[in-house]
Amino acid sequence: MVHLIKRRYLFVQIISSETIDEQVFIDTVWNAVLRLFGEYGTSQMNLILMRYSSEPNYAILRCSHKALDMVKASIASITQADGKPVAFRVLGVSGTLKALGRQLPKTQI
Repeated sequence: MVHLIKRRYLFVQIISSETIDEQVFIDTVWNAVLRLFGEYGTSQMNLILMRYSSEPNYAILRCSHKALDMVKASIASITQADGKPVAFRVLGVSGTLKALGRQLPKTQI
């Protein structure tokens, strides 16, 4: 029996007065996930950064479909990145990158 791993793709807007580096972004997200759900919860998420752009400020994350709410809660809890005030906002969620692209303005992806 084949078990398919269902995934969800999240389109995340980065709101900051300063440019946030890709490594700072992913470290900030991982730290938020670890803080809220610990190592066991984090291991269940299969969280991966798929795309990142500092201009315009957005990222696409992939996670397990069962962990979607935990990832969204972690992202919502972030207020600082590298000591700078920042906010991350989930603008779209989909099961495929193609469908995610249809949800968002063409200039975004």
